[in-house]
Amino acid sequence: MSYVIHGYRPEKLFRYFEDLAAIPHGSGNESAVADWLEGFARERSLDCVRDEWNNVLIRLPASEGREEEPALLLQGHTDMVCEKNRDTVHDFTKDGLKLAVCDGWLHAEGTTLGGDDGIAVATMMTILDGGIASHPAIECLFTVAEETGLIGAGNFDYSLLRARRMINLDNEELGILIAGCAGGIRSEISLPINTVPCALSRVEIQVKGLCGGHSGGCIHMGRANANKLMARILLALHGAHAFRLVSVEGGSKDNAIPRECRAVIATDAVEESLAFLAAYEKTVAAELGEEDRAFHLETAVSSATATDRAMDTLATSRMLAFLSSVQDGVMAMSHDVPGLVEYSRNLGVVSMDTELCRLNCVVSTRSAIEAQIDASVAQLDALASMLGGKTRHHSRYPGWNYEKDSAIREKYLESYRRVMGKDVEVTIIHAGLECGIIKNHLPDMDAISVGPDMQGIHSPDERMDLASCEKFWQILVSEIEG
Repeated sequence: MSYVIHGYRPEKLFRYFEDLAAIPHGSGNESAVADWLEGFARERSLDCVRDEWNNVLIRLPASEGREEEPALLLQGHTDMVCEKNRDTVHDFTKDGLKLAVCDGWLHAEGTTLGGDDGIAVATMMTILDGGIASHPAIECLFTVAEETGLIGAGNFDYSLLRARRMINLDNEELGILIAGCAGGIRSEISLPINTVPCALSRVEIQVKGLCGGHSGGCIHMGRANANKLMARILLALHGAHAFRLVSVEGGSKDNAIPRECRAVIATDAVEESLAFLAAYEKTVAAELGEEDRAFHLETAVSSATATDRAMDTLATSRMLAFLSSVQDGVMAMSHDVPGLVEYSRNLGVVSMDTELCRLNCVVSTRSAIEAQIDASVAQLDALASMLGGKTRHHSRYPGWNYEKDSAIREKYLESYRRVMGKDVEVTIIHAGLECGIIKNHLPDMDAISVGPDMQGIHSPDERMDLASCEKFWQILVSEIEG
């Protein structure tokens, strides 16, 4: 295998990351990685447990002289968010990632990188492969389907764990130590649509160029949601020049702020609609933040055939009403922690099922307060019911409450200060972490979440700072070697 990362230490860490990147491992497709991990453990005579979900637990015995110390759990997930640019040809179920290094940052060409959470996998494998000379007994837990609802962590048998100290390796900022997170739920909404034969000309509209990002960590940054932006544009256009909606599709992951959305309308006012869209594009662009400055609309006109269909006028109005009215973005800020998002929603996916004549949407709700998640569920149920639709709520996961006293946190603070010469910031985040599920099963688990610097996760702009990976490794060595 030809590697692209050179000159960074420990070399083994980066080799394992590239080996992982060569294996397709999107959420729900982690079996090949589990095979790889099992083979890795077998070659080194390490105790390994693989469950029916493809979660893998590998145990490393304590080094000589440290057998009496409490065991340490390291944990991360093997799946990645599979996002790509529309013009990128890549099959995430078959193709490995095409990695490249630019100015010290690792990225994948036209796709997500999988640094979230491939760096955890590579880190644990390096430790299991003798990367740290002196250590207590270490348990490395590789979970699956984290990105689609923390499913692997939710189904793991925690009676297998001996450790009650835990370092979660799913953080994307070296200078931040996470000590708490939000809970959440996924909601699938299905709305019936009625279509009729329609020979009117077609206008295709595409929202493109938005920044996107993680629907938890970036939700407070004011980045536009392509699905919501398309709804606004269509509603405004419909008020000026009535049309029939043919289709609308945007986003592919509920936990990623959608960057692109495509809609097709049927209209007898083609030129007027194009002129309106050109003017409204400027209106919207003037409101967007710097990160969304590449926003633009792309339009194309085509003729209809005798067999083409479109939504009737009532279905068009209902779909525009739903997409425009479903709340998205920050819903509430914390009263107790300045600057912390307490409650949010992300309209992550909109798609059409033409065979069943339904519009399908997926919404991610996050909150540190369980009652707010319950309220979101009830609101979405009510909104869908008004339009004759159905909802399905699943993949609910608990939050992780901040604890005033934490021995593992204090030790990491010391290790960080020793390596970096300054203090790490301790914070609570709005995104979900598997720590919440693990703490729910093992309340006495003392946990932190840490990691190197990454940017643009859950988008094709994802990249990882290689120098920060070196520093992160040094901090972990200091933490574990004591």
